[in-house]
Amino acid sequence: MLTIWTVEGIPEIAAGADLVAIVGEAIEDMGRPLADGDILAVTSKIVSKAEGRQVEAADREAAITAETVRVVAAREHAHGVTRIVENRQGLVLAAAGVDSSNVPEGSVLLLPIDPDASARRLCEGLRSRFGLRLGVIVSDTLGRPWRQGQTDVAIGAAGVRVLDDLRGSRDAGGRLLEVTVPAVADEIAGAADLVKGKTSGRPVAVVRGLGHLVGELDEPGAATVIRPAEQDLFRLGSAEAEEAGYRRGYADGLAVGAGG
Repeated sequence: MLTIWTVEGIPEIAAGADLVAIVGEAIEDMGRPLADGDILAVTSKIVSKAEGRQVEAADREAAITAETVRVVAAREHAHGVTRIVENRQGLVLAAAGVDSSNVPEGSVLLLPIDPDASARRLCEGLRSRFGLRLGVIVSDTLGRPWRQGQTDVAIGAAGVRVLDDLRGSRDAGGRLLEVTVPAVADEIAGAADLVKGKTSGRPVAVVRGLGHLVGELDEPGAATVIRPAEQDLFRLGSAEAEEAGYRRGYADGLAVGAGG
């Protein structure tokens, strides 16, 4: 049976905070002990705050540019411009993950520099504190191509399988599964967000009932969920793809002219 509940009593997090101690104490104070195979889903915002990723930024757009490696798509609207970009962590998302909510005016919050490493430190510390085989997922909220709304996904993970490769097994009808690889870390992050919520002030949830996904600390992290560029069929937005095609056609035309 799958059970998910939030960890109450976690205070506002400041730079340098010991998340292992804070989360551990909050769990102990709740009187609901962890069990072997539990997975903790932790909102990236408190990880970023603890790691000092809150920075002064009079211009949020400049902060987004600084965190951007590649612009995937941009679209103007009544309130400005929405940019979908690839950020320094390799994630493709709106605004490079730069967040201006729940931080003081004139500052923004950046994503953890290495979310998998952040998850690993937290997982190792909590395993040591409780003497249990636990998993940790660090989550953030992303939009999805072709779908309205947002959902939480795993941007960091440790001690838990992020992909459940079912290829080679058979379905209930005996048919061979050839492409089925559920992104279980993302599914866990989304499920945990149903109880954490966006405005409740509950940044940590415990997920119980998926112990078969919990493994060693060196399990591949959430970075392995990111699709490699050579396999990405939708690497650019429509306007950006059209512009690239136009430039290529123009360059090919010049080459043909020069050869003639």
